Amino acid sequence: MTSTLAGLHVRPATPGDVASLCDLLNVIIGIGGTTALEQPLTKAQFNEYFLEGASCLSCLVAEASDRGVLGFQGLGRHADLPSDWADIGTFAKAKPKTPGVGTALFAASRTLAADLGVVAINATIRADNRGGLAYYEKMGFRTYRTLEAVKLQDGRPVDRILKRYLVER
Repeated sequence: MTSTLAGLHVRPATPGDVASLCDLLNVIIGIGGTTALEQPLTKAQFNEYFLEGASCLSCLVAEASDRGVLGFQGLGRHADLPSDWADIGTFAKAKPKTPGVGTALFAASRTLAADLGVVAINATIRADNRGGLAYYEKMGFRTYRTLEAVKLQDGRPVDRILKRYLVER
């Protein structure tokens, strides 16, 4: 599967991408405030979580020939969701930001989800992640539940907003 939007190329992630994707994610984790992940991942953890683990459905990479990897998006199964749902995580390079990365990734993930028989996609976003909330809303996700005062590792409570996208077939 490949897709292009505004000079971006979207393709399935491969084991050769693990190092660069893990580095991209760990920078985002280090900045803080935009992901539920609070500790950097090792390459083995990243591989298990996003590429080869039992719950993985897909991991797509957005790249540009002149700028390299710009982001990735994973779809996976989650024990707290119905079996015909997928959970999504979207991560775009923090600096410099590239417009259209999330849109290109979701266009490909949405098609893939439909092909896999997924009926809904769940996104769980920290309430203090304004950019993430706006992104998923723009993609067509709608809030269906709020988990109140989920404690971060430092003890601070932060709500989690659960948004759902109904996949059209």
